[in-house]
Amino acid sequence: MSHTVALELAVQDVAGARVAAAVGAQRIELCAALSATGGLTPSVGLVEAVALALAGTGTQLHVLVRPRAGGFVYDADEVAVQVRDVRAVLEAGADGVVAGALTASGGLDEAALASLVAAADGADVTFHRAFDMIEDRVATVDALARAGVRRVLTSGGGATVADGLDELTRLVPVARDRRVQLMAGGGVRPSDIAALVAAGVDAVHLSAKRAVAQTGGPGGGSGGYDVTDAGLATAAADALRAAADGSVAAS
Repeated sequence: MSHTVALELAVQDVAGARVAAAVGAQRIELCAALSATGGLTPSVGLVEAVALALAGTGTQLHVLVRPRAGGFVYDADEVAVQVRDVRAVLEAGADGVVAGALTASGGLDEAALASLVAAADGADVTFHRAFDMIEDRVATVDALARAGVRRVLTSGGGATVADGLDELTRLVPVARDRRVQLMAGGGVRPSDIAALVAAGVDAVHLSAKRAVAQTGGPGGGSGGYDVTDAGLATAAADALRAAADGSVAAS
């Protein structure tokens, strides 16, 4: 049986949010320093501005809550900061948050997660790709469901979704049985989307970004910055629609 597959774009600014809305993305994940760190918590000012830009578009705003680069093992102070950030971004207009935490042994930090879900106070919580570092993913999906997590972002444990496609396919019925949405993300290209839809995922997540070269000036660095590429975003949306149409025709 076919089902609707959502498109989520990871963006870093107001312009990227507008591109996502224009191509019909159901959600954005708003973050900062995506290429340099894999994503960090954006400023409250940016969250407020993006919430205003998306008002009335039908595109939801979900915000990454991640206090620093590096791994996902957090001490008590770092968890407390994330709890504050969850509350702050929701107050600033976010519809949901994206977060996660692991134990030193590589498992799910259920205590930290419980604090984050409680801080969200009923808003959607997505567990991010820290999930891919956990060995027993089936048991982890069970724990996420018990914790009240709405969805999990995963590449299936691979460097990209193409590498993890078999694992994604294995996890789809597990997540569906637990009422946790499975969102495929990690190196997604438009050409991957048909296979992801065929695997049965609930959503597809990608950044659709391109680099802009710019000299930062004295003390400003010279690495340039990323923007959301409207052409790539459109190609992803078109690929998702085509795959969904094909799924309906085949059913």
